[in-house]
Amino acid sequence: MTILYEIAHARAGDKGDRLNVSVIAYYAKDYTQLVEQVTVDRIREILADRNPAAITRYELPNLGALNFVIDSVLDGGVNASLDLDGHGKCLSYRILGMHLDPN
Repeated sequence: MTILYEIAHARAGDKGDRLNVSVIAYYAKDYTQLVEQVTVDRIREILADRNPAAITRYELPNLGALNFVIDSVLDGGVNASLDLDGHGKCLSYRILGMHLDPN
């Protein structure tokens, strides 16, 4: 079994209560696996305890990347939250821990 961080890395940013996470394949050959398996439903499962209001996925084939915009997942945003680390970066690491089916 492959773990997502073995074939991709992530970049994250947050603005208020909106999280933006890009999952970027290290190699072009792995992009298809990202498209097939890193779905909105899988991201919703991983972040279920955060109860995201909406998740939108954008495919960026020329970059070998997927970009997810995730609303209402940061407890009101970094300045409004009582979480020790409400930044999007820590949630991107949770996504990178996703288990993938062998290709």
